Amino acid sequence: MKIVIFETEPREQAAFGALRKGHELVLTSEPLRAGDAGRYANAEIISTFIYSKLARDVLQKLPALKMIATRSTGYDHIDTRYCAERGIAVSNVPTYGENTVAEHVFALLLGISHRMREATERARSGHFTPEGLEGFDLQGKTIGVVGSGNIGRHVIRIARGFGMAVLAFDVEPQPALAAEFGFTYATMDELLAGSDVVTLHVPATPQTDHLIDEAAIARMKRGAVLINTARGAIVDSAPLIAALRSGRIAAAGLDVLPDEPLIREEAELISSTYANQQDMRELVADHILLTMPNVIVTPHNAFNTHEAIARIVNTTVGNIASFIDGAPTNVVAARPGKAA
Repeated sequence: MKIVIFETEPREQAAFGALRKGHELVLTSEPLRAGDAGRYANAEIISTFIYSKLARDVLQKLPALKMIATRSTGYDHIDTRYCAERGIAVSNVPTYGENTVAEHVFALLLGISHRMREATERARSGHFTPEGLEGFDLQGKTIGVVGSGNIGRHVIRIARGFGMAVLAFDVEPQPALAAEFGFTYATMDELLAGSDVVTLHVPATPQTDHLIDEAAIARMKRGAVLINTARGAIVDSAPLIAALRSGRIAAAGLDVLPDEPLIREEAELISSTYANQQDMRELVADHILLTMPNVIVTPHNAFNTHEAIARIVNTTVGNIASFIDGAPTNVVAARPGKAA
């Protein structure tokens, strides 16, 4: 079987090498484009990232194609309707960084609660005293989790381990989940008013744009902490800065900034294609949040661990191997029979 892996990064190639046994494997760093699709007319399985636009006109040039393994969670770059017509299976990577991002939430929160930035800077300067560095315990505090999906669930589990009470808001509450993890669903207003920490885990949509705006901040408990590892557009930066200056919000931990370029998923950030197209320096050069003493900012890095990145490739290799074995996994479109 001929397998072609497009948009490969050097770090991925060794893992894809496992597919060589018994198959013809082609690795290329280029995306699949309409103009050169004909070169791969005999490809039976292809794997791409999101920069390959797998529209009908491209897929028509791949008459032998049986399976697409996208190395992404999203698959809007693939014409799945046409794939269904042709019986082409499409598999994705449904998750890769849920626990990873959740752990980063608490890295930010602990950095704030234990004054880690100030403490580290003080120790390095030789002023070795804890005077003025009093923090606060997480145990006994209430954390408000906005979005109880895959990442939110991991946050809730970790928070319960710290002895925190948990309020959660979700447009689709899951009572069984709340019973299992020991948390309470609340309205958004109840969550904002009752939480010592508010952490955001919702996608960027028209409905969530500036979800945390001036009115929402006014409803938050005075002195609360805001954590955002989701998308920058969810928070309106002007009222956030004002609230941080006034003390209405005590501190913020941000892995995303309000003016970041739109990305579809975090794996874009470590793609060489994205790096060549975007220059984040202009974004951060004069961003006031970076200079505020009660704000910790990280460079959209919450997902970026060795294990999380490896899961993308390993899941993709597993999807391909499972398809070849006749038991496709993580299928988001047509389910053909066993591959020949």
